[in-house]
Amino acid sequence: MQLSIELTGRTVLVAGSDAAARQAVLRYRAAGAVVSRLTGPDAPAAAGPLPFLVAAVDDGQPGWPARLDRFRAAGVPVAAEPAAGPAGHVTLVGGGPGAGELLTVAAVAALRDADVVFYDRLAPHQDLPSLTTAELVDVGKTPGHHKVSQGGIEELMVNAALAGANVVRLKGGDPYVFGRGGEEVAACVRAGLPVRVISGVTSAVSVPAAAGIPVTHREVSRLFTVVSGHAPLTEDEHRHLTGLGGTIVVLMGIGTLHQLAAGLRRAGMGADMPVAVIERGYQPGQRTTIADLGGITAAAAGCGNPAVLVIGEVVRVAEANRGCDAAAAELDRLAASLVGA
Repeated sequence: MQLSIELTGRTVLVAGSDAAARQAVLRYRAAGAVVSRLTGPDAPAAAGPLPFLVAAVDDGQPGWPARLDRFRAAGVPVAAEPAAGPAGHVTLVGGGPGAGELLTVAAVAALRDADVVFYDRLAPHQDLPSLTTAELVDVGKTPGHHKVSQGGIEELMVNAALAGANVVRLKGGDPYVFGRGGEEVAACVRAGLPVRVISGVTSAVSVPAAAGIPVTHREVSRLFTVVSGHAPLTEDEHRHLTGLGGTIVVLMGIGTLHQLAAGLRRAGMGADMPVAVIERGYQPGQRTTIADLGGITAAAAGCGNPAVLVIGEVVRVAEANRGCDAAAAELDRLAASLVGA
């Protein structure tokens, strides 16, 4: 169970060693508390009234239970806090498709422990002020405009970690799915920095799901292929995709949709193959456009990135399910009107 407490102006005693408690101190100060410190179980507490709350950081020192029990006996609540991680490391965090509720528990913990967060435009950056006290640095790239180059991002990460900061690189989706996470890990390894990767919910699966489209479905599709839409595919790639069957998922493919549709047709895919374009998945204004392969270019003329394309018979499955939902809703409406009569 989670409870929210107003701490503005209240005294909070953060108990734990300086290294372990440094992030907890920042969090409580950011919440408006007046923070005092207790660095060890045998250290003297500041004279004066009892604190409103004791934040006990797990720093591994023996002797804390007895000291904390004395605060409890005096009627002071004790909250458990995790220890800060070791200084000077990098964590690549997959932020999912942009919705804060799709951040993993590990992602939230890494953000809580960060000193600086370098974030992308498609990551859930709107929620960051409530998740971390870290310095927030926007290094997001838009098509044709990179305010910070990929090499520049890697340099910023490495330099911050070498200076002792706990660095989070927050990326949309998953760091290893068209996220250039491998390059960023390599940069950290070359610099001798500890680095780890926290996987995220990839938009290749989650955004179709937000539109009701399963990327696999029994007796319809037993495989799916994820393709980057940043550059046109070759004729061989069109032919291989067509030959594989199953579902094709294209990320950021609006700009190359015309070439993709034409290429798949030349490779033998039927003009009646259903295609869905899901724009702004999990964001305000999410929209799905559905047409067949022969007509999708015209149907999606007004669509824009960020978008996920789904090509395959699974689109019909979603349409059928929506039809059932619509029919059920209509039956409920009719039943309600009969009862009212």
